Amino acid sequence: MSNATVNIKFRHGLTASDPERQPVLVVGQVAHLDSLTWHDVRCKLEPRVTEEAWRRGVACVSASPGDCVELWPRAAALAALPARRSRHAAPSRCHALAKLVRGLQRSTDEFIVLVCRKRDVYASCVSIARSFPLYSARSGAAPLAAAPPPRTRTVAVEILLVRRTPDGDGSDDDDDGPVDPYLLDNTLSSEDLATLQDAADATRLAARIADTPANIMNVDKFIEEACQVAKDLELAEPTIIRGEELRARGMGGLYGVGRAAACPPALVALHYRPAAATRTVAWVGKGIVYDTGGLSIKARTSMVGMKGDCAGAAAVLGAFAAAVRARPSIALHAVLCLAENAVGPLATRPDDIHQLYSGRTVEINNTDAEGRLVLSDGVVYASRDLRADVIVDVATLTGAQGTATGKYHAALVCNRGRLEARAAAAGRRAGDLAHALPFAPDLHFAEFSSAVADMRNSVADRNNAQPSCAGLFILAHLGFDFPGDWLHVDMAAPAHSGERATGYGVALLSVLFGEYTNSKLLRALCPPSSPSSPPTPAAAAAAAAAAAPAPSPDS
Repeated sequence: MSNATVNIKFRHGLTASDPERQPVLVVGQVAHLDSLTWHDVRCKLEPRVTEEAWRRGVACVSASPGDCVELWPRAAALAALPARRSRHAAPSRCHALAKLVRGLQRSTDEFIVLVCRKRDVYASCVSIARSFPLYSARSGAAPLAAAPPPRTRTVAVEILLVRRTPDGDGSDDDDDGPVDPYLLDNTLSSEDLATLQDAADATRLAARIADTPANIMNVDKFIEEACQVAKDLELAEPTIIRGEELRARGMGGLYGVGRAAACPPALVALHYRPAAATRTVAWVGKGIVYDTGGLSIKARTSMVGMKGDCAGAAAVLGAFAAAVRARPSIALHAVLCLAENAVGPLATRPDDIHQLYSGRTVEINNTDAEGRLVLSDGVVYASRDLRADVIVDVATLTGAQGTATGKYHAALVCNRGRLEARAAAAGRRAGDLAHALPFAPDLHFAEFSSAVADMRNSVADRNNAQPSCAGLFILAHLGFDFPGDWLHVDMAAPAHSGERATGYGVALLSVLFGEYTNSKLLRALCPPSSPSSPPTPAAAAAAAAAAAPAPSPDS
């Protein structure tokens, strides 16, 4: 079954349907499912499912959270998310949600009834969206015959919001400070639904780019994708610096990595500049469309899957598209560092020395440590040419990231403690989990010492905080005294789930910078810029109202 022709749509509240014709999955945390009455859901289940069958189903999943029961064979299912979660996991249980949705997909139009709190709806909807990846090259059952084009099917996600979790469950705790009053009601506006749709579409876009093989998604094609995004957003054409112009401009990192490939490397920048902007933010993405490792070539098994080494640039492009649709008040730039790390007569050799855009020289001791080279040129371009106050680089940078923080959490390296904490909190709220690594250039940067250049590009001791060191290499080109805010996101492991890309990073960036947008939902989810303060009277009143018994949501 291919998801390449699946449309995902979100709506608030339920519509009447027959599960025999359009299968339905009802999913939520046990406490939230328990809060529903038969009246809340009967329009999705009748005439096939009775009230007694519904109650028995709820009792079954309540006894075994994380499981699924069929209320009607191959037509109506009920699934419960885990009752508890650890403090470094997402309150939405979005990873468990994605696993359930992937395992229960049908081959026809279907409904998913999502039962959750408003504060969890964004992460949950993004999680459902990434369960339906867009890219597929399957030719069907009869590839030699002329087959009709696949029918487009629709997955309609209908959202039932609950106000609170009953006392004593323990799952309602929030580790990230007071909850914004906007997240304490059980309504979704048309603007909120548009925000959810934009996030879902952007996440699937990022995943599609990372899933597409390099014989299709080469540098030329990636540039086409960026230009199409700019056109759809009615923005000016992107800035494109390419091939020999990179060398002439002094971008020796990006040029050196990509010069051996058939398609020349490129730095592509998309720009959104509102007239009244007083702050400039740049997101910089690593876009290695294929990584052979260069002359320090990868092993056969290590090279498989390296089409996804552009996932950082794909995430930046998707997040930029979603953010611009929310009309931020800041100047926002997406900088894509695109190249193929190929083997050929022009390939960079170990022992070569490149001068990067920062002016600093780098002795190459590992051509498979190429991502930091292209990103270093990208962040300096963001600072020098775009005058960015805040720079975030996003990359599938190191295999050691998965060892350090695992396959669910990206690794963060940051020059500001407050931004670091906000990024981790935004990850929990968005469902794109992230965890901080040590920021200690005085202890770690000596790993890049070179006898003949300003630095080497790979560490001397691979057992000494390797993911942290890789981030520090990038910051070194901005300068350790960089006056702005810099955040490095190494998402090598969470960029993929199994053999498919996840679109990781779109939700993280959208929520982290949500305070600058016109989206009320993103502003409410965004962790506060200033240290936590006591709730305002309005927030306290809203919290008290939310703690009172709430009527069941209307169907």
